[in-house]
Formats: sequence, structure tokens, C-alpha cells
Amino acid sequence: MNREQFSPTSVNSDPSRNSFGAESSDVRELFRRGELQKQYRDLHWTGTFDDYIKLVKENPTVTANAFQRVHAMIMSYGSEKYTRGGREYTRFKFFDDPLKGGEDAVYGIDDKLMKLVQFFESAAKGFGMQKRLFLMLGPVGSSKSTVARLLKRGIEAYSHTPEGGIYTFGFAKDPVRGPDSDETKARIARALEGEMEWSPMNVEPLSVVPQHLRRDFLSALNAGRASDAARVQINGGLDPASRFQLSQLLEKYNGNYDSVLDHVVVKRVVISEEDRTGITTFQPKDPKSQDSTELTGDINYRRLAKYGVDSDPRAFSFDGELCRANRGMAEFIEVLKLEREFLYELLTATQERVIKPKKFPQTEIDLVLLGHTNEAEYEKLQQDRFQEALRDRSLKIDVPYVLTLSDEKHIYEKDFTSDKVGRHIAPHTIEVAAMFAVCSRLDEPKKGGMTLLQKMRLYNGESVAGYTEQTVRELQDDAPREGHRGISPRFIQDSLGACLVRDAEESRKFLSPFMLLNVLRERLPENPHITSDEEKARLSAILDKVEQEYKEIVKKEVQLAIAGDVKALETMGQKYVENISAYQRKQRVTNPLTKTLEDPDEKFMRSVEEKIGIASSAKDDFRREILQTIGAMAASGRKFNALDNERLREALEKKLFDDTKDTIQIKQFVSVVRDDEQQQRFDTLKERLIKRFGYNDDSAAEVLKFVASILAR
Repeated sequence: MNREQFSPTSVNSDPSRNSFGAESSDVRELFRRGELQKQYRDLHWTGTFDDYIKLVKENPTVTANAFQRVHAMIMSYGSEKYTRGGREYTRFKFFDDPLKGGEDAVYGIDDKLMKLVQFFESAAKGFGMQKRLFLMLGPVGSSKSTVARLLKRGIEAYSHTPEGGIYTFGFAKDPVRGPDSDETKARIARALEGEMEWSPMNVEPLSVVPQHLRRDFLSALNAGRASDAARVQINGGLDPASRFQLSQLLEKYNGNYDSVLDHVVVKRVVISEEDRTGITTFQPKDPKSQDSTELTGDINYRRLAKYGVDSDPRAFSFDGELCRANRGMAEFIEVLKLEREFLYELLTATQERVIKPKKFPQTEIDLVLLGHTNEAEYEKLQQDRFQEALRDRSLKIDVPYVLTLSDEKHIYEKDFTSDKVGRHIAPHTIEVAAMFAVCSRLDEPKKGGMTLLQKMRLYNGESVAGYTEQTVRELQDDAPREGHRGISPRFIQDSLGACLVRDAEESRKFLSPFMLLNVLRERLPENPHITSDEEKARLSAILDKVEQEYKEIVKKEVQLAIAGDVKALETMGQKYVENISAYQRKQRVTNPLTKTLEDPDEKFMRSVEEKIGIASSAKDDFRREILQTIGAMAASGRKFNALDNERLREALEKKLFDDTKDTIQIKQFVSVVRDDEQQQRFDTLKERLIKRFGYNDDSAAEVLKFVASILAR
């Protein structure tokens, strides 16, 4: 697109149209939608205490505590069960990141996420886990921050829904309940324009009900409600500022609570990380410039001049991270790097669910405390006898690296596709990156004869000859700490990025596994997390194995391209079936040329079977298996096609490749100079690779030349 196309005058000289030719009124129409205005009104709802009581009766979920909200939010997206390696898992769809189209989707740790959701469920039901610090622990780049980001984003969105609505209150200077609804609305409007004393910690409006009346109050509201989920509840008490205002009004009305409630204005609160409402994030800084008041708030010296005493809650700013996070979640980044005075604050915030602002009594809080750190810091905590209380009040949630190949591929496919990077990514490029990452995290298999790559395939749910689902369970049980070491996804992503930049400088039109393997090998010694020569040697050896595996993959694809004559494969398959059928029945077959009867061609049958490793002692079992499949399909009225049987098709393709490779003379493809016949064969194979496997012209040519060079050697 040239520069002139962006000129406003080149499209239309009418100023009412934008630079792309659209009417301004059409664009502005997006902002005139009625549902936007309705949503704004719903999210800015205000009313009296009586109005809120009516709302609570209709929708008791608005009184849920923080853990109940988080659990309900996760479950609202649904879940699905699946089986892998003989074990059943639940995939919670919330962790697919539906809110941002999968941008932060988390893969491959469903067993750990199941544990996290179970903790939330237990806490939501009040079984004790609501009094714990949820501590996510894992190596760098293992998606701890991503899980925290998803949860924060989720409760933000959930607070916009009717069932996830959150309400708080404040005291108006004058009573707001009028003789009729119109007068009440007018009084609320005047109160909102004047001075309102809102709860600085956004506490639940029902918290204004005194403790000695709560049982009777809730009994009246919950009369006839059988389900716990449909019952109204009161979570927590008042913050110091609201408690002060309440006491002032009680003194004014001589203890008449009914008159005090006439001053209560209730409003809806929207959780927002940007506004530090219901979500806060705290991270360690320089100990000299950071103190615990960042968690609980501090004196407001401008107000102190007005009120005269620092114990007056009106002279205090309840804007610490734990205060602002009330009703939602507080995230602690690298929580175990905090100074001890901060960790002491967490002790009461977890077990007692209270905080202690300076000069004020302990104040109840209702929030999820979520921390994450790396294993080195957690090991220090384990060894620190002064932190025994914190260890006891923490729920450890392991967040290891991904150990399944398909899930690891998903991580990179989000960002590295041909469309996103503007360049063709050859088949298996992402797979090779994922293979190296996953294999680096696996322990060497203890079962004799099993390779690391076979273990990787088993963990990925693939079938490997000689092993079962029971084998997978045994392997997992033998290596409980797998996933806590190895290559970080960030290293792979950085390597892919470096590869793309380098290839752009070299004007390469595509990115291939060959290029990526070279970059990985170059960057491996630079990885700051690889500190020992032994680990470097281990990872280098794994990279060699992955490279060899890739070479076998492309050799097989070229074989399939050469053996891409479907008609020839079907003819060979039919011949094999006729021969094994005659062999099984001890009959003779008709020679298609001489029309004479001959014994079954044992040499031909074995030449097919040997391609997939069928030993002579196992040939009868394999042949019976094929014939039984044919019989079962015939009984149901279906016709057997040899190419539909995966193992038989592989054997036939390898057989046809060996029979035709000399005719095609693939070894000559390594030469730059090819005659017309060779070039035609070369182009035919390229076309087959492009259509069947997704190569482009350049990457297909690279693969053909590579396989030709192997055969030439």
C-alpha cells in the first residue's frame, strides 16, 4: 500500500469521512449503543440500604466472599475431562484465556491447576484453606505469573456480571431515605454531589449490621432458602473509618440503628487492577525505601492538620495493598524475597484474616492472598527456623514446566505462526523446539531399552511398541520432580526470535528446523540458568538426539513423497492381502501375467513386513491380525483398504520407496545442475511435500536436498 492511500484527500474530500472512507457518524455509532449505556448504569448503581436488601434477596451471590467469587468465576467457564497415560484429568476452560482469545492460555499443567481449583473450592466452603497463603512455586518461566494474571483478569470481568457484582457503602451527611422513591433518588443525588464518607476498604454493606443482631438478621433473610449457594452471608467487619462514622451517627441518634441506616448509601464496585480496586500487586524493592505501611496504609499528614490527632481514622489513608485489595485478590511477586517485617504482616492476614493498620485495632479483611516464587527462595524458607509459622500457613502449589509435547507446541504456536511473523515456518520447526524443551526436563528413563524420546512420546499420549499406559504411570511415579529443571520456554521463544531476525538479515524466505537447531546450539552456552559443565553436556547431547529424530522425520516424509503414487500403493497392498490370504488358507495364487497358479510369494510378503520390524517369528500373528480386520469389516458390509491400516500403509510406503528410489535417482538432487527429467522429478516431489505436509517451495527444496545428501553419503 503506497503513501497516497493514507492521505485523507485521496479517499474523499468530505471532512465527515475518516481517512479510510467510513462515515464519522458510522464510527461514532459504536459509542451510541444502548447496551453500553445500560451497562454503565448497572455498574454505577446506587441505592439505600433498603434497596440493597431487596437486591440481596433476589441475588444472594452478591454477598459471597473473595474465595467464593474466584471459584464461581472459574467454574462459570465450564470444564471437560480427558484421560492421558491412564489418568483422568479435568481441563478448566477458564485457563484457555477466553477473555483475550487465548493470548495467555496455560497448557500442560492441568493436574496442578486441578489442585489450585480444589484449594479454591475448599476455601470457598470454609474448610480452612481460606486462612492460607496460596503459594505458587516453580522454575523461571513456568507460567506462575501467567496464572496469577489470568485470575486477576478473571475476577475483574466477573465483577461486571450480575452474579459477580460487588457492593460497598458510605455514610451521607443527611438521611437519604425519603417518603417516596422520587424523593429518595433526589436525596441520594444530593448526597453524591456533596461529601460522602465511603468505606475506604470497600467493605460489604451488610457489615454495618452489628454482631449481636447478625444471626437474627440472616435468619430472616435466609428463611426458605435450602441451598447454601443461595444463602445470604455477612463477610467481615467494618474498617476503622466506617466504624468511626457509625459511632458518630449512633451518638447522634442515641443508639437508634434504624435512623443510622437512613444515612447509608450503597453503590456497586467494579474490580479493577488499574484503579487498585479489589486487586493489588506487591513486589520487593529496596528495603531502605520500603516499609510495611505499604501493606496497611499510613497517616495522611494533610488531613492530620485538619483533625489534629493521628489516631483519628479520618487522618489516615487506608490505601495499603491489603486495604485496596479487600474483596478481591492481592498478588505478591517473589513473595519470599520480602523482608521479615512484611512476612509477619502476612501471618495475621492469612490465619486470622485481619490486618493491623498503624494506631488502629485489628481490622478484618476478605481477600485471596496469592504469592509466587522460585524454588531457591522456597528452599531458603524451609531452612529458616524463624519462618516456621509462615511455612505452616502456606499452601504450596507446584507449577512445573510442561512435559507434554503437544502442550509445549501450543505455547510457541500462539506467537510463532507464518501469519504473525510474516514468513513461512517450515513443518516441524515448532515441534523440534518443543521436543528439545520437553526432553531437557525429563529424567532419563529407568526402564531398560527405553530412550528419552520414547519417554517423551509416551508422556504425549502416543503409542510406543512394547509399552502401555501402566508404563506411563510407573515412569511418572519414578520421577516426581520432573519438570523442575531444564530449558525454559522463554529461552526457546528468544531463540525463535533470534532466528527470525538473523534470517531476515540474510533475506531468507522461511524458517526451518535446520536454522533453529543451529541457533539453539549457539545460544545454549549463553543460557544464564545453565551453570555446570555437566548440565551443558547433557543438554547438548539431548539436542543431538532431537536433531537425529528430526532427520528421521524428514527422511520418512521424502519416502512418502516418493511413494506418493496412491495407485501403486493400492496395487501393492492388494497383492500383499491376496498372498497372506492364500498363505493362511494354504492355497495358491494366480500369477497376473502367466495366469498360472503359484505358491504365495513369501519373499515379497517378508520384504513388506520387514519394513516395519516384523520379525520372522511374528509374521503369522501380523498376517492373522490383518485378515481378522478384513473379516470384521466384511461382516459389517465394509471393504478393506490396505492404506487405511496405519502399520500396513507405512510398510507399503517404505517398500515402494526402496523399489523406486533408484529409478528416481534422488541422490542426484544434491547437484545444482539437473537435466530436464531430473528437474521434473524434483518438482514433482516438491509438489507432493507441499500438498501433503505444508512446506513451501523453498523449504521443500531444502528438505529434498538434505535427504539426497544423506543418501549420497
